[in-house]
Amino acid sequence: MRLVILGATGSIGESTYKVWHEHRDRIQVEGLAAHRNGEQLWAMGLKMGAAWIALTDEQAARELTRSHGGEPGPQIVVGGDSLVEQISSANATHVLGAMSGFAGLRPTLAALKRGMRVLLANKETLVAAGDLVQRTAAMGHGSLVPVDSEHSAIFQCLRGNQPVSRIILTCSGGPFRGRSRADLQAVTVEEALHHPNWSMGKKITVDSATLMNKGLEVIEAHYLFGVDYDAIEVVVHPESVVHSMVEYVDGAIMAQCGIPDMRIPIEVALAWPERWSLTVEPFQWAGRHLHFEAPDLKTFTALSLAYQAGRSGGLYPAVLSAANEVAVEAFLEGRIPFLRIAEIVEETLSGFQPSGPADNLDEVIAADHWARQRALALSLN
Repeated sequence: MRLVILGATGSIGESTYKVWHEHRDRIQVEGLAAHRNGEQLWAMGLKMGAAWIALTDEQAARELTRSHGGEPGPQIVVGGDSLVEQISSANATHVLGAMSGFAGLRPTLAALKRGMRVLLANKETLVAAGDLVQRTAAMGHGSLVPVDSEHSAIFQCLRGNQPVSRIILTCSGGPFRGRSRADLQAVTVEEALHHPNWSMGKKITVDSATLMNKGLEVIEAHYLFGVDYDAIEVVVHPESVVHSMVEYVDGAIMAQCGIPDMRIPIEVALAWPERWSLTVEPFQWAGRHLHFEAPDLKTFTALSLAYQAGRSGGLYPAVLSAANEVAVEAFLEGRIPFLRIAEIVEETLSGFQPSGPADNLDEVIAADHWARQRALALSLN
């Protein structure tokens, strides 16, 4: 297996490094990519024997080139366009897509055109351009295997391909489960970033706090598994032991369970249809109490907005995703309060006038750009 890791210095990339460390004899790392963390990426490239590393931030890439350009080690690739070109000519068989946000779309399309297996941890890619991604995969004979713990769970449960009645996505509820809108008026960034179960990047952690993360996963599940939105249900499960479930037409339910450890779905995606061993503590069932409840859609409106955008189809999911990225960044920078995130997304969606279907990359990029400008203006008011 020859692997490229996009988003190598983030939480998914670091978990992938741990899986690689246990299975170095199976995985040859061809390339690594990140946005800005040049020194960390260089060190990873040396340890993993990568042929090249790429930084999409051109200034960071130039600084890294000045620091290490004359040393033995991986080739340094500068900028997002060069990364896409590198993937388009790569000899990799697998690409792990864990770049944050819309930035992951073009590298993912390039890998699928080359017929690679894309291990998808970047949900915004399918949300923004699900039809385009699927069409590109079919034309290039590439394939998608989900890495998100919930979608990995569904992927594993669906192995037999029996007729499905419902997909049930579980949701931890985030750090603010059980709180009212009044309680959330003055929450801080630090509180929003304190997830009870998972260690993740800042953007996805805030998305978990608003439940937008689960909304994006609903749209992703629609594209990954070809299931109508009415057959995708979200249930809050604070223990994060049941990662998701599939209900078949005869009423039987298959669930994938285990500890909240991202190494497991990464290993599943890398090894599929095999399974490789991982060093994990045996799960203890005795004494466990598992709870399930309906999400509070009045307090956490982002989940409803995602269903709305998904059902509207076309370019609406791209607008949803882009507006959310901008609003989350504004919250993290202290420019807007927590509840304003979903409000900005809703106002951006309501002002969007689609020019056509999401038929090509230019249309998706244009909708993404419009939504970012609109959401930025709203965040500054």
